Amino acid sequence: MGTERDRASLERAYGSTGDVPALLRALESTDEAVRERAMDRLHSSLCFREEVPTAPAVPQLIRLALYGAGPRAELLGLLADLANWAGHRDERQRARRAVAEAMPSLTPFAHDADPAVRESMVLLIAACGRESGPATAPLLRSRLAEESDPRVRARVVTALGLLEPGDGAWRHRVLADPEPRVALAAAEDLLRTTETPLPHPLVDACARAYTAVAEQPEEPETSLWPGHYQPFTERLLDDPEAALRALDQGMPLAFGITERWRDREADVLPWALRETEGEAWQLYRLAQLTCALPPELHARVRERVLPYLADDSPAVRAAAVTALARARVPVAVAVEEALRLIGEAPGAYDTVRVVKAVTDEFGTAAAPVARAVARQAGDGHSELVKVLTRYPEVAADVVEELAGLLSRHGTGYPSVAVAVLTALGRAAGDVGERALRICAREGVHSSVSAEAAVALWPVAADPEPALSFLRRELTASTSSWATNLAGRLGTAAAPLLPFIEPLLAPRTPSGTRAAAALAVWRITGRTEDTVEPLAREALEWRRCHPDPPHPVLTLTEMGLLPRFAVEPLRRGAETPRRVVKDLMYGDATHPDDVLRAAVRGLLGTARVVG
Repeated sequence: MGTERDRASLERAYGSTGDVPALLRALESTDEAVRERAMDRLHSSLCFREEVPTAPAVPQLIRLALYGAGPRAELLGLLADLANWAGHRDERQRARRAVAEAMPSLTPFAHDADPAVRESMVLLIAACGRESGPATAPLLRSRLAEESDPRVRARVVTALGLLEPGDGAWRHRVLADPEPRVALAAAEDLLRTTETPLPHPLVDACARAYTAVAEQPEEPETSLWPGHYQPFTERLLDDPEAALRALDQGMPLAFGITERWRDREADVLPWALRETEGEAWQLYRLAQLTCALPPELHARVRERVLPYLADDSPAVRAAAVTALARARVPVAVAVEEALRLIGEAPGAYDTVRVVKAVTDEFGTAAAPVARAVARQAGDGHSELVKVLTRYPEVAADVVEELAGLLSRHGTGYPSVAVAVLTALGRAAGDVGERALRICAREGVHSSVSAEAAVALWPVAADPEPALSFLRRELTASTSSWATNLAGRLGTAAAPLLPFIEPLLAPRTPSGTRAAAALAVWRITGRTEDTVEPLAREALEWRRCHPDPPHPVLTLTEMGLLPRFAVEPLRRGAETPRRVVKDLMYGDATHPDDVLRAAVRGLLGTARVVG
């Protein structure tokens, strides 16, 4: 397939980056099994390996689709993927141009006897958009009238809507289509092209079509379409009242609503409980939602989740205990279940989540959990050890064990052991001090050595190892990490000020400048040149992390807020839409709620200056 020149060009294009030329040759095999294996590997190589160029393969893929033995539907689908999202933007543009040039010869596949080929051809037309040429929109309109396969017809509706956004007259007619998938595609396109607030009849039509296919629900396949495609679920969530209306009619949007909008947890609780069907990830989502519920609604969560404590899967039980802790189950139940999981699955991250939730919610009453962690220090997940920072009396009894963790290679133990010893301070004693000195000199990683050196200040009142390290680090770079470490030394870091103070200059990147402001304030107590950089960084509305503290928390501790930041922060705190996303899908208070509460605290207490 293709000329010798074409083959040579492919070999040059791919060189040593992969086996694409060989896989393309394998697609010419007379053996169907060989072709299928080559197609699977080719898709992985071109779509999921950034170092492999995509555009050079497109002409050969087109030739194989036109003249090869197959698999034709997969070849056309791969071309659509390459045009939509694979590789660099320039590569995608080259792929689209190559397909557009070949489109007149490819469009007959829209009438192929195989529905899978017709479907892939529709997706390819949508991927190339207007570059497909003027003939493709009429082709899709005729296909809409003739298509008998419901799935393909639904694809045609979506593709035509993306290719010809307009007033939606034909889409309204399709809303009454007897095939729910087709009606849902029409509703989706109308939602995408309608301004909010979304009209109730359209929302109702979408919900009816969705529930009509509920026996075999299909998640919106965003990867099949160009970037301007927006699935009906996302569009409904742009309008919280529309989303609640659709939720009431059976669409599973409860957790989507609380992820997009603030203070909707109580509104969606009945449906959130219904959407929780015993998967661990569902129970963790419910745990996070529960953190924002008023206490009088916690009983409903407990009633729904308690049966999962008998589940055979430790992961499901861990998620259930996490949700129950957030719902304030009796402390004895939470502690007993946490102890059971520590003994049963100490290496699982799900156990870490349980321990964190139980100690978050019950504090000193959960000390038996901390003691169980201490007894197994080094035998479970490294993050379990971190809970001992909250229980210094328990940690003080296992200093020797913590010291031993500082030299554990290939694990996360050294960094968490340093954190616990730092929190212990002088209570870490001679054993902790000796272990930290060795770690500072010979740590398993340079970052751990640096943390150990800084820990010698609270543990042994000795700043010299940290000053020596940080002086070298700050001489070599403007590292925010090193600047933050310097700030932890407080006044003892005064010799480092000549390296840090220049970073307060207005031309310094915002994050680096804010780190320098925090360090200078901790070292000197100055506010005249540190409040402003911290306030500008606070306006970025980034999620809170324990260390370094969020600028909002630092400004609250300072008790000062520049006037220019007051209104932007107030608007951010008052908007009903979330500003901070939870990309980690946690099980504690939503990071947006954490930051909003911190901002409200700052606005309510700080003295406005400037």
